[in-house]
Amino acid sequence: MGFKAKARKHKSESGEETTTAKKSSPKVGEIPCGVKSCDGFADKSFGGRSLSIDNAIDVWGDSGYTERKGRVRVCKSCYRKWKKDNKSEDTY
Repeated sequence: MGFKAKARKHKSESGEETTTAKKSSPKVGEIPCGVKSCDGFADKSFGGRSLSIDNAIDVWGDSGYTERKGRVRVCKSCYRKWKKDNKSEDTY
């Protein structure tokens, strides 16, 4: 038994009120994915990334994305798609 478990045990024996596990609401995205065919969110907490416009053109074409401050915000799944498409290219 660890020290936290012992503390909880003694706390309940002494009659102090214990707090139950907090039920957090699911996260809601704020920044939509820049790819027009995607409904995901590009928030950093969801694994979203930011790509340059040139990189976005290579994968989604000239009109397949929406830009934001000169960059394209993409969700995790779109970033993985871009990463897989560019895996074989040498950028050295």
